[in-house]
Amino acid sequence: MSGESKREAVRRALLDLIADLPNWHPLPPERQLAEQLNVARMTLRTVMDELAAEGRVIRQPGRGAFVSSPKLSYPAELTSFSDYVEGRGLKASSRTVEFSIAPAGPQQARQLGISPRDHVVRAVRLRLADGEPMAVERLHVAEARVPGLTAEDLEQHSFYAMLKERWGITVHSGTRVTEATCTDEHESELLGVPLYTPAFLFERTTQDADATVIEFVSSVYRGDRYRFITNFGSAGSPTTITETYNTAAPPGTQL
Repeated sequence: MSGESKREAVRRALLDLIADLPNWHPLPPERQLAEQLNVARMTLRTVMDELAAEGRVIRQPGRGAFVSSPKLSYPAELTSFSDYVEGRGLKASSRTVEFSIAPAGPQQARQLGISPRDHVVRAVRLRLADGEPMAVERLHVAEARVPGLTAEDLEQHSFYAMLKERWGITVHSGTRVTEATCTDEHESELLGVPLYTPAFLFERTTQDADATVIEFVSSVYRGDRYRFITNFGSAGSPTTITETYNTAAPPGTQL
């Protein structure tokens, strides 16, 4: 196309190629692609880096690049990670990395609406979909609301399902704040990504029907598996937000 740069032409050609291939199909080697597109390998590599950052391709050292699977629509309404993932035909699971019970202290007392001397259950969980690490979740809940909760419970059951079935607590409303962040050393190790990988930080506070705080959760989601789509209209028209993420990976991939 007139005025189209070489990089833009390569990007368009690669997107056309990806569109014609099934999910997780391997792409040709860089040398072969560069020859086919009559472009320098440096230009090709730059475009491939962009597509990888966008989640359109997955690159594995020693294995090459693969066509990524489509990202999944994530509902804006309150729902548990387990319910959402399993509703998409995937297997949700969790691994409890840390579990402790201790006095809340001033900060968490404010977050949970309790006394600083009240005890809080603190749990760090690795959230997985079809066995692939998606997020590191830090849960904080007043012990008095969930007596007897164990680390094993959080691995074997949906927390929201347990709240309702075991303690008669139903999540009624909540607030979620989203910020950009980078993974620290511990998060990078759990998620299987390089240190300081771009990620999303979600801080969620939920309440029951009486507006009493149930939990405060801080979660770090992999940036290459999660994105936002916003549908909007003219002034006065309703605006909806859909959060989406990509959960799959090529067979044999270690993420």
